Amino acid sequence: MDEGSAADVSTVLLLPSEPRPVRLMNTVWADRGGVHDALGTPADLGRWLAAADLLPADPVVTAAGLRAAISLRDALRRLAALRTADSRSTARSAMPDLEVAVWVVNEAAAAVRPDALDLVGDRLRRRPAAPAADPAAALATVAVEAIALLTEPDGVLNACTAPGCVLYFVKDHPRREWCSAACGNRARAARHYQRHRAARGDS
Repeated sequence: MDEGSAADVSTVLLLPSEPRPVRLMNTVWADRGGVHDALGTPADLGRWLAAADLLPADPVVTAAGLRAAISLRDALRRLAALRTADSRSTARSAMPDLEVAVWVVNEAAAAVRPDALDLVGDRLRRRPAAPAADPAAALATVAVEAIALLTEPDGVLNACTAPGCVLYFVKDHPRREWCSAACGNRARAARHYQRHRAARGDS
């Protein structure tokens, strides 16, 4: 993960090439100062929802909406850890119970409004669901997308194992090992250091 200040997390850590559920998981991030949460206030969540194209700019988000988003985020991180066999201690979810995590995702997904069917004359036409109008509906969209991602049979979801990283990513290339080029460089540097240490016989 690229190091940055809390001020630029909203743009740096969205990782726009990743699916929205992964981007929500990655609002927990780390640098040399420790593990941080990019969703500290309702306004932070509002900016995230707008940047993820889930709501218009500057949506109204309440404290309850923020709690729901963090609960969904923590549930997704717990299920992602299960799916990827993630053993990173710093990446552990605040929601340890798997059954609770599944319940949270299912409850969030239940709020999504499905497409409908219209009869126009003697023809059938699909009527797309209206765009999300509030944070709960927007988070429902993320939950539905997460269910598809977490049950993907090919194991495309991965945990980044670079030193200090707590992010997840979707493996879009067979040789991809890390969430970003910066993490790849850090992991290679750590391996190089360990090899030289072993060659010198350091303990």
